[in-house]
Amino acid sequence: MADSTALLVELTEKMLVAARSAGAEQADAIAVSGSTVGIDVRKAGLEHAERSEATEIGLRVLLDRRQALVSGSDLRDTTLSAMAERAVAMAKAAPEDVYCGLAEPAQLAQSTDHKALELTDPAPEPDAGALKQDALAAEQAAQSVPGITQIEAASAGYGRSQIWLAASNGFSGGYCRSWRALSCVSIAGTDSDMERDYDGDSRIFHSDLRSAEEIGRKAAERTLARLGPRKPPTGRFPVLFDERVAASLIGHLLTAVNGASIARGSSWLRDALDTQVLPAGMSIIEDPHRPRVGGSRLFDGEGLATRRRSIVEQGVLTGWTLDLASARRLGLQSTANAARSVAGPPSPSTSNIELSAGEQSRADLIRDMGEGLLVTSLIGATINPTTGDYSRGASGLWIENGEISHPVSECTIAGNLRDMLLCLIPANDARKHLSRVVPSLLVEGMTIAGA
Repeated sequence: MADSTALLVELTEKMLVAARSAGAEQADAIAVSGSTVGIDVRKAGLEHAERSEATEIGLRVLLDRRQALVSGSDLRDTTLSAMAERAVAMAKAAPEDVYCGLAEPAQLAQSTDHKALELTDPAPEPDAGALKQDALAAEQAAQSVPGITQIEAASAGYGRSQIWLAASNGFSGGYCRSWRALSCVSIAGTDSDMERDYDGDSRIFHSDLRSAEEIGRKAAERTLARLGPRKPPTGRFPVLFDERVAASLIGHLLTAVNGASIARGSSWLRDALDTQVLPAGMSIIEDPHRPRVGGSRLFDGEGLATRRRSIVEQGVLTGWTLDLASARRLGLQSTANAARSVAGPPSPSTSNIELSAGEQSRADLIRDMGEGLLVTSLIGATINPTTGDYSRGASGLWIENGEISHPVSECTIAGNLRDMLLCLIPANDARKHLSRVVPSLLVEGMTIAGA
């Protein structure tokens, strides 16, 4: 890993030198290397196996309030020089953008040592045989549950990546991440009556990963619960978003407070700053410094120090998610939320999000909702970004008299996000290791189009 770090540092330095030689006023460079290995099994045999390794680079140059970006995977010195010359030529022809530009040196993160965040498992990379055994164990556990007719796929994987970012303003820093994953998809029923569902887990540390037996068994149980679905009645009912899909609701809010959307005036929350957007008592906290969480980082894609912040505090929207460009457009300060890839410029994005948990369990909410829909799967989406009108295909379980009655499918749920979010009731079942910690969420009234 030390050799990999040295290579990435060298690549970013060479790109900056090449950019200056080509005539750039400012520049930043990013280099990313990674490897992944994946195993799929089916019917107790190997279905697919692959390993990939790659190193990619990206260079952004700035000249006369204009910017351009080039990327590639050819690491030769001659290619780096050609990339820089091409980027400068592109910048000269690009339209002027008065908001682009690097951070001031005083804004840059002072600490770039990610050791305390525990983003890499110190254990050796697993061999293909170990991954195969994990996948086989998950498949066997699912297949052993009565009623399961076949396993569509059981998969195990491992990945490790490293990023290094450097800029002409003096910033230079990077970090490494690793992950281990296991999943299983099972099928029950026959012909047109077949149903499928899944379970899976992904962790930084293998020791934190749920067992293959638990994952396989859970996938089977979820599949069997979907057998024999009916269409729900049409009308207005309470809708409970299962923890597996509830994060999508909060995702729509996060998209709406993204600085790029706010600067364009295209967000349904564009006039909502310092107003109530969630029930009183509910908050959304971004904390990019949580150990052993994939979204953690000490600095953003522009080298600014990340920090814990409230996006919503006690139901009130307190701020936007900003990178340098969107902050300048709005006359504000960056919230250190720039995300960056080798092929694109920085843009605002959140990392680790946690929504306040409720005091009730999911079972409590099911009991209290009386009659309504428990959504376990969402299909497609029609979201109006300027009005917040919401419509999605859904399937799940119908609730009658506070108990699960039968599975349902082929229905549409609809409402307006502003109204939906204001009446949320959270459960207490969020998974704390996820980058988005969101519990099951009850919306007290939505339109269901079914039978």
